[in-house]
Amino acid sequence: MSDRFAPDAAIELDGAPIPTTMRACMTDVEVQGGMDGADRVDLILTNDQLRWTDYPRLRIGKTLRVSLGYAPEPLQTVFDGEITGLGATFPQSSAPAVTVSAQDRRYLLQRGRKVRWFGIPIPTVGNFPLPDLATAGLVTLENLMLPIFDPVGAALAVLIGGIEAVSSIADPGSAQKFIRKQANESDYDFLRRIAAENGWDMYVDHTGPIAGHALRFQSSLDHLDADVTLSWGRNLLDFAPRISTVGEILNVVGFVWVPAIKTTLNVQLGWDWDRQSLTVRIYPGLVPLGASGSSNLIKEPLTPASAARKLVAELIPKLNKRLTASGSCLGDPHIRVGGVLRIDGVGEQFGGHYRVLSVQHRLDASGFRTRFDLRKEIWFGSIPAYDQGAVPIRVRSV
Repeated sequence: MSDRFAPDAAIELDGAPIPTTMRACMTDVEVQGGMDGADRVDLILTNDQLRWTDYPRLRIGKTLRVSLGYAPEPLQTVFDGEITGLGATFPQSSAPAVTVSAQDRRYLLQRGRKVRWFGIPIPTVGNFPLPDLATAGLVTLENLMLPIFDPVGAALAVLIGGIEAVSSIADPGSAQKFIRKQANESDYDFLRRIAAENGWDMYVDHTGPIAGHALRFQSSLDHLDADVTLSWGRNLLDFAPRISTVGEILNVVGFVWVPAIKTTLNVQLGWDWDRQSLTVRIYPGLVPLGASGSSNLIKEPLTPASAARKLVAELIPKLNKRLTASGSCLGDPHIRVGGVLRIDGVGEQFGGHYRVLSVQHRLDASGFRTRFDLRKEIWFGSIPAYDQGAVPIRVRSV
């Protein structure tokens, strides 16, 4: 990689590059992305002679694309969305300014609430559940976005959905229970619920030919390799990891009624930190045998078909909150939501691979900086610590 000296930004407004005069008036570009809410951009322009106050291309609903990087290297697209807000300041003692705010197209998913169900009517038989891959895809396409399902996440959804399908065939009368219902929810909340119960992260992909139009549903297992390596003392400016056992759980417990044998089973899904693997224990009856004080009880009744979704949705997010971190580095547009950072030079306990939960790129008079929030996922335990850069610190004696 060549030396980086000249941070640069390219802004496209309504499908075309902004004029040179507007580019010269740009004083601050801030891009924020995350797995929750919507990615956003705030662009500040000096409004000398009020030239941008009524500029026709600065209107709500116009498209805005931001690319960042360093000249003369190719810039990387970090945002593609729509203008959702405009603001202006007319101070007495300084130059007026215009603030342009934009959000990714997930904001369309958050408008209004709906009540509906997603099933397949079969004549003389009844209604059967539509697979989650199809349900999530339909809702995404309704909002003019393209659903992208990564291979492992799609396979897990098919596996879990297959359990429901088998249960429906064995007992057609129970098929109604497995049909997805959107109960007075926004499309965004509905898709978030489906994603959680399938172990997916949901975020907008701003790269490639369909940048900003792709809604990605990703299983953490789909992407474990590092995209960017940051080293303390070299290109990692600051790093603040936090490990906590407050609220930590080792397993989740649910009670499953099995009609065929008229018995309630106590099902426990846990994580073995030593072997870095999921564990499943099944006991008869309502007494949570083998459960520890760090167990989490699912209070709603479960069925053999629904148990897998509920247990996975409850356990995995909590395990992934055990070790989190935040930090910053010199601006790097390759750091993206859903990607993986490798952190070197901070010891074995805090080093290694982290998933990027949120990222902030900012280019202003002070230069180009990137801030990020991370989590250490349990799946990274399958990679040897040395290969992750998680190397013990050796202190030299004086």
